[in-house]
Amino acid sequence: MKSLFNTSKILSFILAFLLLSASGCKKIEDLLTFKIDDSSSFVVPASGLLNTTVLSLPGTTVNSSSSGTYSANNTNADHVQDVTLDRLTLTVTDPAGQNFDFLKSVKIYIASDNQGTNKTLLASLDPVPTGQTAINLTPSGAKLDLYLRNGSYSLFTDVTMAQPVRQNTTVRADSRFNVKAKLK
Repeated sequence: MKSLFNTSKILSFILAFLLLSASGCKKIEDLLTFKIDDSSSFVVPASGLLNTTVLSLPGTTVNSSSSGTYSANNTNADHVQDVTLDRLTLTVTDPAGQNFDFLKSVKIYIASDNQGTNKTLLASLDPVPTGQTAINLTPSGAKLDLYLRNGSYSLFTDVTMAQPVRQNTTVRADSRFNVKAKLK
């Protein structure tokens, strides 16, 4: 009889544990984590600017892949809870053989419109290493939910020149964002 009573207690404990575990897993499942990858290009114009000259480039509109990524993850922009930049890589794409030796530092800002009325620092790098055709910027750590809720956003770039640029230089910006969202 005593053995039956202990077995019953053990079974009750296991059942309670399983129920609590299942409800905890449901809460974890409700919060999705995934990545959004976007890419855009901008041009650093040829100039005879002297060292330490800061050049603010016009805004570049990025048509984000966020809407499609949200849909593929069974969520939407209204359920996004936390977006941060994971990585931002700049790569010289034209002219061939050009590297980033012309830059001393770079800062990239994100805004929800092309006027830059609500710019937030996205990432930066100072100093820019020499001899590199691709560089990884340091994310600012800013919360970016506002910017990734729409289908597009704008990037604004400030560069401090290390030397004059002899010809227009095209740079591709590849960004990857970490996203946490709820299921819809």
